[in-house]
Amino acid sequence: MFKESESGCIKIRAHHLFCMQGFQGYGYSSEFVANMRLVLESIKATPSKPLKLVSECDVICTSCPHREQCALKGSFLAIRIRHMDSLVLKKLGIVEGAITDAKSVFRLVNTKLKTPSDIEEICGKCRWRQKCLWYLQKNEGT
Repeated sequence: MFKESESGCIKIRAHHLFCMQGFQGYGYSSEFVANMRLVLESIKATPSKPLKLVSECDVICTSCPHREQCALKGSFLAIRIRHMDSLVLKKLGIVEGAITDAKSVFRLVNTKLKTPSDIEEICGKCRWRQKCLWYLQKNEGT
């Protein structure tokens, strides 16, 4: 379960920047959903909270039932998920390991990554895509 580090910096997978904004309570398990809520509550309470952007397991992954397979180097799932993270970092122009505040990085995501082609390229056939990307519709035309 999520526990904030002593430094206050939260390690977040780059592709989770999409997942977090559109989270509606769906998830792989009740433990995963509860953990995601804790992470989001922490970030919403302090929008200036520093996030370290990575392409490896993060605080959200700690409660994912697929974590072991995803963390297994060379597994199909690990390669696919890491590719999603790398694409997000590349499109945002951010290097892996960069630390930025939550408010700024979410603003950047919503400015640079909002076209259907971006979403298709990054999220692919993720089963949660339609559930978590609803928030993009509210930003259309702005």
